[in-house]
Amino acid sequence: MASLQAFNFLVSSSSSSKQIHAAISVPKLPAIRLAAPKLKPQISSQELKTRDGFMDTISKDVSKTQLAGESSSVSMATLQQLHAILEAVADRVEMHKNIGEQRDSWNTLLLNSINMMTLTATAMAGVAAATGGGSGVSPLGLNLASTVMFLSATGMLVLMNKIQPSQLVEEQRNATRLFKLLENQIKTLVAVGSPGQVDVNDAMEKVLALDKAYPLPLLGVMLEKFPENLQPAVWWPRNKAKRFNGEMKSNNNGWTKELEMDMREVVEVIKRKDSEEYERLGNKALKINKVLAKSGPLLTAFAALAMGSSNGPWAATMAAVAGALASAVNTLEHGGQVGMVFEMYRNNAGFFKLVQESIESTLDESDVERRENGELFEMKVALQLGRSLSELRDLAKNSRYSRVGVPIDEFASKLF
Repeated sequence: MASLQAFNFLVSSSSSSKQIHAAISVPKLPAIRLAAPKLKPQISSQELKTRDGFMDTISKDVSKTQLAGESSSVSMATLQQLHAILEAVADRVEMHKNIGEQRDSWNTLLLNSINMMTLTATAMAGVAAATGGGSGVSPLGLNLASTVMFLSATGMLVLMNKIQPSQLVEEQRNATRLFKLLENQIKTLVAVGSPGQVDVNDAMEKVLALDKAYPLPLLGVMLEKFPENLQPAVWWPRNKAKRFNGEMKSNNNGWTKELEMDMREVVEVIKRKDSEEYERLGNKALKINKVLAKSGPLLTAFAALAMGSSNGPWAATMAAVAGALASAVNTLEHGGQVGMVFEMYRNNAGFFKLVQESIESTLDESDVERRENGELFEMKVALQLGRSLSELRDLAKNSRYSRVGVPIDEFASKLF
């Protein structure tokens, strides 16, 4: 009943009210204004040209960027090749250094061993000579032992004289020094210059020329230790003129007529004095080494023959004398390192030949812009010859005046 009353009350109240007031009010919507779209103005021809030029500039910049990327990739490939050559050069430096130390040990050990064998056999021959004069003691054992030791010393001497360990050591020393020099040159080129493919090829040729000039193996490729005459060592690529494409190209690239004349005179001085002198000394060392290399094995072989052919005291005495002489000859040859002296002269002659060829190849280039800077080249030649710039110029002037036949004092008096 209560619910029905409440319902009737709601119905009566709704019917009696004339206006309904809502509890929630709806906001008014804003007015929407529709505007007609504006038409784009026509683009003038000048704007089109400007825009096309801007697009062309962008395309050109993109192409330049691509070319720069290609050039950088080429330079990166060049650098990688140079670094690969640097690694090979550093490996060769280590190999030549280690093998040089090993061959130096060969020289010491073989010299000591052969001398000990020769002196021991000589002592046995002396004892056999002293006891072979009717004392009742048979020297047969001493004769056999001494003969075997003399024969062994002969074989070892032949081998040692054939390979010349002291000369091999000097070869490895020079190879190590030259490979280190090449390594520093490549490092300087990478750090300072702008290397190209020509520099890569040049470095490769230098490495191969050094490998040929100073081989590591002994069998098959060992250098001739007893040539007919001294031939200067050659460790650089032959018949190639050096070209320089760097900066420093002003005022004829540092070259003058006087400088060219001085360089030609330096070449003449090298030919007449330095190269000729070292070749003469090298040939003398070669002849001495040949005589010593033949004398040692002949003396030990004669001692072995004397001990093996007769049991008399005179034969033993002759064997003892021959053994003593063989020991002295062996010590003079290998202890004095005559082979090393010959190799030193050969390399010095090669050095002066290199300086001579570098000057001639530079002067043969008629275009001074393609040469190395004249002042820098003169300084390098002076440093290579161990002289100052003033001493080098004085040397060239003295050589020129002496070849003309005019004394320097007379020439100066006529000039001033």
